[in-house]
Amino acid sequence: MLQDSLQPTTLSSLGRERFSLTFLLLTVTFCVCLIISNLMEIKTVDLGFMTITAGVAVFPLSYIINDCLVEIYGFRKARLVIFLGFSMNLLTVLLLHLGLWLPGSETWTEQEAMEAIFGATPRILCASFTAFLAGSLTNAWVMAKMKQSSTSDGRNATSATRFSARAILSTIWGEGIDSIIFFPMAFAGVLPWGAIISLILTQTVLKTVYEIIALPLTVMLVKRLRRLEYSPIISASR
Repeated sequence: MLQDSLQPTTLSSLGRERFSLTFLLLTVTFCVCLIISNLMEIKTVDLGFMTITAGVAVFPLSYIINDCLVEIYGFRKARLVIFLGFSMNLLTVLLLHLGLWLPGSETWTEQEAMEAIFGATPRILCASFTAFLAGSLTNAWVMAKMKQSSTSDGRNATSATRFSARAILSTIWGEGIDSIIFFPMAFAGVLPWGAIISLILTQTVLKTVYEIIALPLTVMLVKRLRRLEYSPIISASR
């Protein structure tokens, strides 16, 4: 089954599938976290020895949900959710720019503030979208391949220890790819390369540490999802 989940999928084949309420709730949460984190990126937060963006508080949640999706539903459905998140984020940006473009009334005095918050440059948007897509797909693919390897070797791929290892290593790969793509695309020629490299390392480490801290909750969530999705009652109702 896992091998099949790594194969190409057509929209028509997905359209014939049934999706559980749990899967739909995870999908909606993933999209909301992604959109909110991008809206929060405009604010910087001082952590004493470093400065990060406020989006760091939310964005890693999308990777945690991504790990749960791959673990329970496979790479194929996780990839669908990633593309949905990308599409909804793009739609949000387009609609926000539509709001910026619409002429304000005589009493509207906050156009400049709205542009400062929601009027991200095309370069930043392109970097953000490209980095998210590459990083999230890498995270999901590494998770799926590691689980496939454990299963083919006859090991207990569903154990908490093996899942934790998959979650951490896939996050390092995913967040690393995300940062390596985003910061050079967004800030090359604006910031010195030393600062860009520092940002890449800092963001990757912080987001990975975030996942490690949240790992006990992630393991509990995966166990709960596995019971919900594979219980005899649910299976019989499908």
